[in-house]
Amino acid sequence: MLIILLFFVAHWYLSLFFQTFFLHRYASHKSFSMSPRMEKVFYVLTWIFQGSNYLSAYGYGVMHRMHHAYADTPQDPHSPKYDESIFKMMWKTKTMYSSIVKNEIQVDQRFTEGVPRWDKFDRMAHSWVSRLAWGLVYFSVYAEFATHWWLWLLLPAQWLLSPIHGAIINWYAHKYGYRNFKVGDTSRNLFHFDFLMMGEGYHNNHHKYGSRANFGGIRWHELDPTFVIINFLDKLGVIQLHKEKQLKMDTEAKEDSRKMAA
Repeated sequence: MLIILLFFVAHWYLSLFFQTFFLHRYASHKSFSMSPRMEKVFYVLTWIFQGSNYLSAYGYGVMHRMHHAYADTPQDPHSPKYDESIFKMMWKTKTMYSSIVKNEIQVDQRFTEGVPRWDKFDRMAHSWVSRLAWGLVYFSVYAEFATHWWLWLLLPAQWLLSPIHGAIINWYAHKYGYRNFKVGDTSRNLFHFDFLMMGEGYHNNHHKYGSRANFGGIRWHELDPTFVIINFLDKLGVIQLHKEKQLKMDTEAKEDSRKMAA
């Protein structure tokens, strides 16, 4: 039983880390930079740890930029304001994402400029062969180590972790929580301490300062675990934080928050 629970928790956080670190903060917002070679390394790591849930950096990055530009309007790829249920919202998200990846829709240059793209790799990682292979790997682990029937209930979630992670933020973080900033959408900070979503839950902070690498840090309890790792990778020289830009945004964010609280 313990092995399955550890496998699920490890997959949850490793898949989520590469989504928030590589797809969100790097591909979508360029909160830091890295070399072309290191970019390809993180492509491969994202595929390994997202597995059957793999998301293209290009598809994710373009769609997420559209979300910020059109937040809570009819053009938003995912908004609880215009979708009746979380399932309809996520189906709309899937449809938009697939259309972007397959080049079935024309997208404004402002949404594509600078977004990393590796079409050859994406074709392999996005293929049903890849997804089914990873799904079989997960199934094999459960077949070997699942000692109780109820543990098998976790397996479908592992097949769909990336959509689940997206649904938590795109639905619940636009409905519940608190706000540090007045913004032109419904984004909220879902958690006071984001132990579950590695900083993604500070959604109101993020919508106010989209390219800020630290999603937390406005209130004393807002620890962003992903930013801790980003700082560490910057010190190792794996990535390069834009320190002056980040410091300026940190200062502005804290000042804006104080004004709203007053």
